[in-house]
Amino acid sequence: MKKPGGDAVAIPGDRLGELKEIVPGDGTYVLGDAVYSSIVGFKRTGDEREGRVRIDIIRARERKATVLPGVGDVVTARVTKVNARSAQLEILFTEGKMLRDTFPGIIRTKDVRAFDIDAVQIYQSYRPGDIVRAEVQSLGDSKSYYLSTAKNNLGVIKADSAAGHAMIPLSWKEMQCPVTRRKEPRKVAKTKISAEGSQERGGEASSTK
Repeated sequence: MKKPGGDAVAIPGDRLGELKEIVPGDGTYVLGDAVYSSIVGFKRTGDEREGRVRIDIIRARERKATVLPGVGDVVTARVTKVNARSAQLEILFTEGKMLRDTFPGIIRTKDVRAFDIDAVQIYQSYRPGDIVRAEVQSLGDSKSYYLSTAKNNLGVIKADSAAGHAMIPLSWKEMQCPVTRRKEPRKVAKTKISAEGSQERGGEASSTK
């Protein structure tokens, strides 16, 4: 995702690099030996000094009009709460465009995946803090958008482990902490991470046909 001019978009929790290589600027925080984004904004790289580059995350201000998510749009959202029936989210981007304000969204159990719907458990699909790619189905109750991840390319795109580390996708239904090696269930969006991962997620694709 790029802003005209070349700056990359960052979302909270994005790992920006090693502390030994980066001077943490505005909109960032340090955890361990790494620097992370603390807000939604554009990544701005400064001059290099003594082998380290300053990185700031700048909130976008130059907007002519508010963009609204529409039915059929692919959105990026953060999970805020989960219960037995649904996950609640705040929508951050729609069709690659950063929103001026966040909008509430809901993923119901029947919209998590396209097969074996009766066996879906929300807590094994999403956790608070997860970043999810989803499709807008409709405007639901209480002005919340109904969202769906019932396609291979939709689902969790970023999640932290219980230990606080960014996890690596293993398959369409599992991610792993690179530090503790503990595996956690998720409904993972299909990404090109490895031949092994792509092959496993192919199992979901065949199940949905």
